[in-house]
Amino acid sequence: MSMGSCESEHANGNGDDHHHHHHHQQQQPQDSMSPNPLIQDYVAKHIPVLSRKKRAAVLICIFGGQDGELRVILTRRSMKLSSHPGDVALPGGKMDEGDADDCATALREATEEIGLDPALVHVVANLDPFISSNLLTVVPVVGLLTRVEDFKPMLNEDEVDAIFDAPLEMFLQEDQHKCIEKEWGGLKYACHVFELETEQGNFVVGGLTASILIQAASIIYKRSPAFNQSLQDFSQLQWALAPAKQVVVDMEDGPGPGGSDVG
Repeated sequence: MSMGSCESEHANGNGDDHHHHHHHQQQQPQDSMSPNPLIQDYVAKHIPVLSRKKRAAVLICIFGGQDGELRVILTRRSMKLSSHPGDVALPGGKMDEGDADDCATALREATEEIGLDPALVHVVANLDPFISSNLLTVVPVVGLLTRVEDFKPMLNEDEVDAIFDAPLEMFLQEDQHKCIEKEWGGLKYACHVFELETEQGNFVVGGLTASILIQAASIIYKRSPAFNQSLQDFSQLQWALAPAKQVVVDMEDGPGPGGSDVG
């Protein structure tokens, strides 16, 4: 696999949908519960060296639809999987020893899961890392599929039982959105959920996948979602709570308590 396409720059942002100073005109003050960009930067730089076991990457693969709208490729996890069977997810998974970087992880997983040829994908950016409910550090990798007609999906049925696409902009709109309030360690957090009807069937996009796509859509469309985001999601809550050293310790020691909201 040629890694030439993997030279990506980190998108500006600090992991909180409210605080993308470079992307929104109104600059909001950073409160004490906001994710600390220094911590995120530290983790992004050092966790690959310290512990690949607790790092993962997902591919936000975007292409142009028939009406010129941006669309994103999604999958439904196989019912054979032990973790989150049947959930909607972005192609991706844990980092392997042989992966050069997050981009390599995301492209390898997309090849394994849906048969996507890495040569068809132009990687443009890595977003700031998220924290999943099982406390994995998850890096979203944004890639453009310019020749969607050349992509012939081949599903690995042990991992994926459906592939479909959704308009990226829907993750900023209120129409199909609802918010479920959950709790972790006595603290409340938001689980965003989007309901989608497609030719392949009806799907529910929630948890980590929904949070990642809200973030990606906010950056790409340069606007905040139409729905209320006053309550932090799980990843934002973890970044707000975690000092840099503790994050590293947690990553090394294994998963702690977490919800079942990862998509």
